[in-house]
Amino acid sequence: MSAALTPPFSQDSLRQLFTKPYGAPAPTAEQWRQAYANDVHFEDPTQSREGVEAYILAQQGLMQRCDDVFLEADAVAIDGDTAFVEWRMGLKIKGIEFLYPGTSRLRFGADGRIMDHRDYFDFVGPTFGPVPLVGGFVRWLYKRFVA
Repeated sequence: MSAALTPPFSQDSLRQLFTKPYGAPAPTAEQWRQAYANDVHFEDPTQSREGVEAYILAQQGLMQRCDDVFLEADAVAIDGDTAFVEWRMGLKIKGIEFLYPGTSRLRFGADGRIMDHRDYFDFVGPTFGPVPLVGGFVRWLYKRFVA
């Protein structure tokens, strides 16, 4: 996200918000504040945050923990004050690339900014699957639950 994005969001602007190639800078705190409501609720499989400043800290923390991050948007659907964005995120950490396919559900406030952001993705499989020894156990465990 290199340009300032201001509401109301379209499919194209949401696709831009959910796109960051490897090597590109992350959005700035000001860009996040333009897109997200001050009292935004954010939740994913690893955390729940309240407020735009907590959301910004979560995004900055992710960038600091990783050597690089990419995000690419696929399908985008908007219906009234709700949108869904299908995406793929890549994290490079200590020479290993972790890939997470997922979806975000966004709800917009009266001013058009995002007031509720919920990410849905499998955290465990892609995180621990590539790790020697642990990955085999995770795959075995998944098979036990879906077989």
